[in-house]
Amino acid sequence: MDDFGRPGRSQVARLQSSAWAGIFVFGIVMAILGAILPSLFERVGFGAGAAGTLFLTMNFAMLVTTVFFGPLVDRFGFKSLLAVSAALVALAFLLLSRASSYGFILAAAVVLGLGGGGLNGGANALTSDLHEGEKRGAALNVLGIFFGFGALSIPFLIGTLRDLLGVPTILLIATAMSLVPFVIFAVLRFPRAKQAQGFPIKEAARIARSPLLWLCAFILFFQSGNEFTAGGWISTYLQRTHGVGANAAALVLAAYWAAIMLGRLVSSRLVRRLRNETLILGSAVLATAAAVLMALAPSGTSAAAGAVALGLGFAAIYPTTLAIVGGRFAALTGTAFSVAIAVGLVGGMLAPWLAGKIAEGSSLRHGLIIPVVNCAMIVVLAILVGRELRKTKNERNPS
Repeated sequence: MDDFGRPGRSQVARLQSSAWAGIFVFGIVMAILGAILPSLFERVGFGAGAAGTLFLTMNFAMLVTTVFFGPLVDRFGFKSLLAVSAALVALAFLLLSRASSYGFILAAAVVLGLGGGGLNGGANALTSDLHEGEKRGAALNVLGIFFGFGALSIPFLIGTLRDLLGVPTILLIATAMSLVPFVIFAVLRFPRAKQAQGFPIKEAARIARSPLLWLCAFILFFQSGNEFTAGGWISTYLQRTHGVGANAAALVLAAYWAAIMLGRLVSSRLVRRLRNETLILGSAVLATAAAVLMALAPSGTSAAAGAVALGLGFAAIYPTTLAIVGGRFAALTGTAFSVAIAVGLVGGMLAPWLAGKIAEGSSLRHGLIIPVVNCAMIVVLAILVGRELRKTKNERNPS
């Protein structure tokens, strides 16, 4: 690093690798409850409404961390927050492996959310800070590929090794995986905090009043709701509505996350050729069509196809939206990300909880109408973001 704390090229590579490790574990966090939910139903015995409360609780805990992580990393740096977050996630997985009651699972969900929120916000903000211009959007989409690897890993292990190892042992494997980024964060040297001399409250207030920030934040609101709802309920939906076997349903969930990974790999190239808002709009249109197919599917096969297509549609929306935020508010990336991701997590809390309530009162098929509505809203918001970006560009460069 130079005298001002900016990382050199080799240090950027090491720091980026640490962000990949952290977001890999956050991918596990995002997928784990949905992947183990059928086994929890069998082992502990609770209904769809209580399952929805688990998602709500985990996401609320994640929201708490997210609200505070941005100002903390802008003021004190990334190292401690990321290391503590990874340790909390490892503890949560260990608790889930031993869970014997609903209250125990609920407590684990709280710890999981607290740690997951720090890993998500920290890894994304760190990646945004390490790159500039069009490289930022590409880097955030690549970061999302590692998220997908993590999200895919546990459903894949459950789908292939559940009968051999059992879900508790697979959760212990997840615990060990979570300790890897903890060690990396503990030993790496991170850049000094951007605002080490004091937090600029007036500048933060100006950012918080930006219409562009709030439009992006509400894209994340609907998209987080989509990802938590789909990732949390696909496996249960396939089993209960279409009679798909537990292992096959887990593999479909893994294929959904694999589709997100593939989509982000493609998006990391497309973002160099398309405007960010155009990529978000096209992705949202594809996701809307896929969500309709999954919710209205007459068979398990067509529902599975809808789930995979949904992953492709979802892929670019979250990281590319964050790229817009990171590019426009680079002086206080952490704070801007805190606002946007926190609003997103509210959607992540409400949508799967509402899907569970609808499933309890009617059917899970009706609950999965929620992603259809959310995707349609993202289409509208992407159009408004494009208008706001053009307006800002015209104000800066009047003809």
